Amino acid sequence: MRRLFPVTDETAARDSGGGPGTAGQAGAAGADREWGLEELAAAYAYPSGSGQSGSGSGPAGPEPWLRANMVSTLDGAAQHDGRSQPISSAADMRIFGTLRALADAVVVGAETVRQEGYRPARAREDFAALREAAGQGPAPAIAVVSASLDLDFSLPLFTSPLVPTLVLTGAAAATDRIAAAEKAGAQIVIAGDGMGVDPARAVRALADRGLYRLLTEGGPRLLGQLVAAGVLDELCLTVSPMLTAGDAQRIAGGPPVAVPRRLELTSLLEEAGFLFSRYRRT
Repeated sequence: MRRLFPVTDETAARDSGGGPGTAGQAGAAGADREWGLEELAAAYAYPSGSGQSGSGSGPAGPEPWLRANMVSTLDGAAQHDGRSQPISSAADMRIFGTLRALADAVVVGAETVRQEGYRPARAREDFAALREAAGQGPAPAIAVVSASLDLDFSLPLFTSPLVPTLVLTGAAAATDRIAAAEKAGAQIVIAGDGMGVDPARAVRALADRGLYRLLTEGGPRLLGQLVAAGVLDELCLTVSPMLTAGDAQRIAGGPPVAVPRRLELTSLLEEAGFLFSRYRRT
């Protein structure tokens, strides 16, 4: 892996294996090498103030920060045969694991849970000290967004997670489905007045539970709702060097926003032709 942006003389020298005096010869990209987990964690650290007191905190305490992690092919497909794994890579999965390890909660849509066969987040020894220092538990909570609660509550995601799985739904959700979720061990979080979930209320409800460092892995419909509601702070987008054609979804679906939202590029990494970009709200 190599850093393409931002690049300083120190970055180029480190990536090339040389010292500061050789930075000019290293070039902007430097040498390709596998990054360790500590380097990835530093590259994707949450902004100061998210999930902690100090800079960036609001009057009521720490401010939540919601980032999305998605993958797209060169021609805009977010999936192949309904899943993201075929367009991913080993480096993409290392970043996927790093982003999860940094998060308090992973927010995911019900359809993605069904399509991708979601399992509970696991504790990773490599990140145990980092999470303890950040005041986090052993693993992030999975927060499933669902209006209908049409979910298989016998799955390990609900019955045997390390951290109880949360189900975000509306106040008008079917009482029998709520009861089934709670019987399985899931915790219901009401984040909407009707059947559906209000994105802003969902983010605030998670923050009220002490879950400030938020990560969403989609799917496209959920990401589109978060974009439209203006609650997405950051997008970590992997661009896969593949072409799929077909009619696969984009990374975000749903109605368009009235004015396109502009984000700022803060980081760009590359490995084996895959680009790993990080954009944040301006």
